[in-house]
Amino acid sequence: MRAFVLAVQALLIVLTAPAWAQTPPAAPVVASVLPIHSLVAGVMEGVGKPYLLVPGGASPHSFALRPSDARKLEAAKAVFWVGPTLETFLVRPLKALTQGATVVALAGAEGVTLLPFREGGPWDEHDHEHEHGQDQGHDAEAAHGHGDVHGDDHDHADHGIDAHVWLDPLNAIAFVGAIAEALEQADPANAKMYRSNAGRVVGKLRALDAELRRTLAPAQGKPYIVFHDAYHYFEARYGLHPAGSITVSPELSPGARRLVDIRERIRSDKAVCVFAEPQFEPKLVRTVVEGTETRIGTLDPLGARLKPGPGAYFQLLRNLAKDLTACLDGRS
Repeated sequence: MRAFVLAVQALLIVLTAPAWAQTPPAAPVVASVLPIHSLVAGVMEGVGKPYLLVPGGASPHSFALRPSDARKLEAAKAVFWVGPTLETFLVRPLKALTQGATVVALAGAEGVTLLPFREGGPWDEHDHEHEHGQDQGHDAEAAHGHGDVHGDDHDHADHGIDAHVWLDPLNAIAFVGAIAEALEQADPANAKMYRSNAGRVVGKLRALDAELRRTLAPAQGKPYIVFHDAYHYFEARYGLHPAGSITVSPELSPGARRLVDIRERIRSDKAVCVFAEPQFEPKLVRTVVEGTETRIGTLDPLGARLKPGPGAYFQLLRNLAKDLTACLDGRS
């Protein structure tokens, strides 16, 4: 009798569980980078957990899929990424998916504000063909044509768009709407939970925006140099005053002339801080500040040391604000 009861209980668990939970060990939902993964995890809370492709400490600019990642991707019911301007390593795998996964390029979500690359002067010139691969434009368009792809209101084959869109919390609010819509379509049985979670996450994002505005107010007007130009959205949202970047892309080493130009800008603009990033060797930062009174800080646009989960996005932006203001105020 006991065996019969246990068998019935097991059957009920299988029948009442979401469809995705019945197909372990493959992850039904995949997210590319930690900030996106965090927002997806928030919308999925209580239903399931998304799989993170790019682990902490790795860079989406140079990441390569492992065989285990490829298997997760192939089994996914939904895939969330920024788009081909950031995760170029995903363009071909998404194009090659054989199942009808919902693929959501969040940079194209309704309500997202897109900003161009800053070029010339302190920002140098972006060599888009070298930076993103000479044939990525064609593949990017093809990736948008695969399966059920959301968020292609914008042409992301246009490499003039800065891809670090998640660093504006108002963009994150637009992401959450697109994430919830896609999950509701892929898993209608849990649509009510996704909508409820999305509303809660949006409320937290609005509160975060107000918090960051207060935190960063003392930093306005203080010039600084960043390692690479990853913070345009954050700076535009909160009225910050960057004086330039050491390199336009973290994988492209600046030449001697560029380093001389940055040292001159540090002096002419009286830059208070130069910021390194945890994913990359800080030697260049030490080189440009040598012989000056400029302080060295660290900014992490991806959350390299954060534990993945629903709270990671909020901690990421709080850390950016805290680390930036601490260096500019001389507290780091």
